[in-house]
Amino acid sequence: MVRLSSVRPASLLLLAALAMPAHAAAQRGAGNEWRVYGGDPGHTHFSTLDQINASNAGTLEVAWRWSAQNFGPNPRTQSQTTPLYIDGILYATAGIRRSVVAIDPSNGETLWMWRLDEGDRIEDAPRLNPGRGTAYWSDGRGDDRILVITPGYNLAALDAQTGVPVPGFGNNGILDLNENHRTRPGISLVGTIGASSPPAVIGDVIVVGSAHHVGMRPPSMANTPGDVRGFDARTGRLLWTFHTIPEPGEFGSDTWLEDSNSFTGNAAVWAQISWDAELGYVYLPAEAATGDYYGGHRPGNNLFSTTILALNARTGERVWHFQTIHHDIWDWDNPTAPILADVTIDGRPRQIVAQITKQGFVFVLDRVTGQPVWPVEERPVPQSDVPGEWTSPTQPFPTKPAPFERQGFSEADLANYTPEIFERAKTIASAYRWGPIYTPPSLAASPDSTRGTITLPASTGGANWEGGALDAETGMLFVPSVTALSYLALVEGGEQSDMRYIAGGGRGQLAPGVSIVRPPWGRITAIDLKTGEHAWMVPNGDTPSYVAERLQIDPSLIPPTGVQSRASLMVTRTLLFAGEGMAGGPNLWILDKATGARVARLDLPGTTVGKPMTFMHDGKQYVVVSVSPEGGSAELVALTLP
Repeated sequence: MVRLSSVRPASLLLLAALAMPAHAAAQRGAGNEWRVYGGDPGHTHFSTLDQINASNAGTLEVAWRWSAQNFGPNPRTQSQTTPLYIDGILYATAGIRRSVVAIDPSNGETLWMWRLDEGDRIEDAPRLNPGRGTAYWSDGRGDDRILVITPGYNLAALDAQTGVPVPGFGNNGILDLNENHRTRPGISLVGTIGASSPPAVIGDVIVVGSAHHVGMRPPSMANTPGDVRGFDARTGRLLWTFHTIPEPGEFGSDTWLEDSNSFTGNAAVWAQISWDAELGYVYLPAEAATGDYYGGHRPGNNLFSTTILALNARTGERVWHFQTIHHDIWDWDNPTAPILADVTIDGRPRQIVAQITKQGFVFVLDRVTGQPVWPVEERPVPQSDVPGEWTSPTQPFPTKPAPFERQGFSEADLANYTPEIFERAKTIASAYRWGPIYTPPSLAASPDSTRGTITLPASTGGANWEGGALDAETGMLFVPSVTALSYLALVEGGEQSDMRYIAGGGRGQLAPGVSIVRPPWGRITAIDLKTGEHAWMVPNGDTPSYVAERLQIDPSLIPPTGVQSRASLMVTRTLLFAGEGMAGGPNLWILDKATGARVARLDLPGTTVGKPMTFMHDGKQYVVVSVSPEGGSAELVALTLP
C-alpha cells in the first residue's frame, strides 16, 4: 500500500486515489500506533484497540512513570503533551524549553533527548509551556522526522531514531518561524507570537499556526496577525501563506471597516489543525481578533476571525469558510481541532467536519463544501451600548445538535440548594447585566449602575483545547465541558493600552470555589452525529466534599456537581476513558460509551493535564496520559493489564 506520508504534494491526490482512501483511514481512528496528536488526521481521539475492555479495565496497573523533573526551570509546570507512538517508540515534549524526548514504551526509559537554547527569545514567549506534543513526517524510505514548534517560535526537524536535527531542513534542522511572517509597524514578532500545538503534516507539507498573548487587556489595538503557513517538509522552504486577516483587495477584506485590517492582529489558529489527505484539505479553527472583549477599533464581521476554514494544503488557497461568530467580542475562539468523520445521516453517507465551540455549539458541516448538514439560522442578538462598539445584528445558531452547555443567563441558572442560598446568589448576580447568549460585554460602571455583563458559558468555554472524542464506528461524539460564568466588564484603556476599553474583570461566589450557578459544573455529553440528538450527559467526577462544608448545608441538598474541570477524553472500540482534567482529582474514569455508566475508576499519581492515548506494543495495549502530581513534577504515566 502506498504510504501517504511519503507522497509529494503534486501527486498527492492521484496516489491517494490508488491507495486505501486516506480519509477512510483517518476516520477509522488509530490502530496499534498513535501517529498524530489526535490519534488520526481527523483528530477523533479514537482507537480500534480492544484488549482493554469492560471485563478487565478495573485491573489496569501502572507499568511505568516518566518524570520531567530535570527538564529545565519550573519542572512543576503542567504539561499538556500527548505522546506519539511510532515504530515502537514514544515521542513527547517536556519542560518549559519544550525539549523533545524519545521513550521506550515498555519501561519508560529515555532513549534520547533534544533541547534548543533560545536565549533571550524565550523570555517573552507568549506560550511559555511544555506544549501539547510533536508531529511526524516520513519519506517512506527511512527518512523519519519528529517535528516540534519551540516556545521561541522555531520549527525543529529531528531524526526520529537519534534526535539529531536534520541538516537539510532550515538552518541545520531549525527553521525560524519569525522569518517571512507578516508584521505590524512598531510591533515586534519576538514576544508577540508563538505556538503550543504541534504542526499538521499532510503529504510533504507542514502546516503551522500560531498563538499570541492572552488578549483580555492588550497593550494596543495593533498586534501581529495570526497567518497560517505551509512549508516543504523536506527543506523547510516556505510554500504559501494564508492571511487570516485579509490584505486590502483579498477576499474578506470588506468585512473589516475603517481600514481596521491594516493594524488589527490575532485571528490566529492556536488549536490543532485537522486534514483529509484524499481531498488534500486542511481544516483550521481560527480564534478571535484583537482584543477579546472590545471590538470598536475593528468594526465589521471580521473574516476570518472565529471561523472554520478549509484550505488546499498544497497551495494555501481558501476552499471554503464558515464563520461561527461575527465580530467576536466574547473571546469564544474555536478552541480545538475540527473533528472529521464519515457518518450516515438520513440514510446518506456524509463526509463531515464537526467543530466544537466554547459557546456550547457543535457546528456540523459538509467537509467538502462547507455547507451545514443541518440548517444554521441567523438570529437577532442583543446589541452593545458601549461607546464606539460595533455589533453584528445576528449570529449563527445551529438547529442541530442542541447546545451541550447552558447558554445565556437567567434566574433559572442560579444555585437554589436552599431559599437562603438562592437569594444570596441572586444578590450577587443583580450587580451585573444578564441576558441570552451573545449579550455583549458592558462597562464596569454602566449608566444603569451595573458592573458588567454575566455570560454563560465563560469566555474560556464551555469546551476548550481538550476538545472531544469521536467513536468513528458509531458516529457518537463525546464532548467535555464546564458550566462556569464570565463577568465581562470593560474599563478605559488609560495608560495600560491605546484601546478605548479593555477587560476590567468582575467576580462573585457563594463561598470560596463555589459558583453561584447551579450544577453540574463539569460534564460529559454524548451526541449522536447520525441524528444530531443528545444520547446522554453525566457529571465529570464526583461532588467535591468542600462544597457542602463551605456552604454549611447538608450534603444531601446538593445534586451531583462534578468537578469544575473539563475531562480529557479518549474512546476505543470498547470504552470511553475520561481523566477529570486540570482542575479535577487524580482519577481516570472508564465509562460505558453507550450509556455513560461508570465501569471503573483508576487512581493516578496526579491530575490529568494531557489527553490520554493508547497503543499496542509487544502484544500489550497501553494507555498513557500526562499528569501533574501535587507538589511534584509533570509525569507521563503508562497503564496496562497485569
